Amino acid sequence: MSMDDGLELGFSTLDSEVTERSLPVEGSLPEWLSGAFVRNGPAAFEVDGDRVAHWFDGLAMLHRFAFEGTDDEIRYTNRFLGSETRRRARDRGELDGQFATGSGGALERLRQIAFGEPTDNCNVHVAAIDGRLVAMTEVPRYVELDPETLTTRGEFAFADDLGGHINCAHVIPDPHRGETVGLLTTFGRPSEYTLYRVADGARRREEIATIATDEPAYIHSFALTESFVVLTEHPFVTRPLSFLLPGGESFVDQYDWHPERGTRFHVLDRDTGERVATAEADPWFVFHHANAFERGGSDGSETDGADELVVDLVAYPDPGVVDGLYLDEVAEWFRSGMDGELRRFTVPLDGERATSERRYAGVEMPRVAPADRTREYRYVYGQGAAERDGNHVAKVDIETGESRRWEESGTFVEEPVFVRAPGAERPSDEGVVLVTALNTTEARTDLLVLDGETLAERARAPLPHAVPFGFHGRYFPEW
Repeated sequence: MSMDDGLELGFSTLDSEVTERSLPVEGSLPEWLSGAFVRNGPAAFEVDGDRVAHWFDGLAMLHRFAFEGTDDEIRYTNRFLGSETRRRARDRGELDGQFATGSGGALERLRQIAFGEPTDNCNVHVAAIDGRLVAMTEVPRYVELDPETLTTRGEFAFADDLGGHINCAHVIPDPHRGETVGLLTTFGRPSEYTLYRVADGARRREEIATIATDEPAYIHSFALTESFVVLTEHPFVTRPLSFLLPGGESFVDQYDWHPERGTRFHVLDRDTGERVATAEADPWFVFHHANAFERGGSDGSETDGADELVVDLVAYPDPGVVDGLYLDEVAEWFRSGMDGELRRFTVPLDGERATSERRYAGVEMPRVAPADRTREYRYVYGQGAAERDGNHVAKVDIETGESRRWEESGTFVEEPVFVRAPGAERPSDEGVVLVTALNTTEARTDLLVLDGETLAERARAPLPHAVPFGFHGRYFPEW
């Protein structure tokens, strides 16, 4: 099967839903693996005969894989998100307020996207807020789900009045401080980035800091250390008034690449909100950060105060990947587009320029163990770039650049999630990697359970259908 055939399957609508389906397991699961792996992503790409323009605009579906920890059984449930956006699409053939699929004129776009009627097609990520499972996207609307059945419970509202027009769907749960940190962007004169925290078990957000900006960037994620928030402001930016101008037909059309601005790392104190540094770097486009931590000096010694930060992220030389993921361009992008590089940035706190080194070429969706967040660590797991008839799972020792990979002809893996074994100390790679994989040979998706140290396959569970390429997920031991 060719790459084009495999990619077509990955962008084909999935209509079927199953509940608590027991999956056949080939191999053996570790006895300690108990909890739920929940993934989010688009699953329907056609509305009333019309196909959405961009991968990011498909209608959301959630997938849950439940592990009991007592036998080799995996129970699988998948559900469309019961959003207003899906109801309008199903009942009236409308799909509005999307990332790159236009609807109406410029004034209508501005009203829907930025001023009060954003989509609730929360197809990007999931998080646990106040003990509740919440689906998120890039506008500030959140939908609560039953963590066991994935039934949509309705709109989720925070217990505060923090607002914004754009939501960073990559919130960062910090198990060391018992809080989750997030980001909102507000358009105005000036526009603002607002960083906030929400304590575990609470639903009230507390503002950490606000940064004014003349041209806000499209920010999909950020970084967190033990003491600092790091906002990576790359030069893919917009002037908010451009939403009122004719020409573009969607949200992302209003952003332009200005490499002369360079990339800026804004470093803010997590306790006081003070901006302690802004370090400039070469122009890079960034979707995803892997991790960040503080370092006492260039020799790596530990001191009472950090001299610099280490920020690991996937970088592109420009935002061509955004256009490459339009559905009519995606096959060509996967064949010849520029791949992301896992790069380690050193960000000085004294005003000097930030520098970087490549650690791995051809990777996306970087993940680390939850306990490694904000701390010095060793291992990043990522989704390798597509090749002739598939891609691979990459494991990178971020200190040395040494790597391992798992691959299989005809298989396209998604974001890998590492689950560390109980009792294994940081930065151990003892544990398993959970990854969904589109098996184009069998026209289905498999859940793979790989060894965290070697990436050898420990178990495989075939699903009853092929799942379109999704975005992000988390492993929840409590569910």
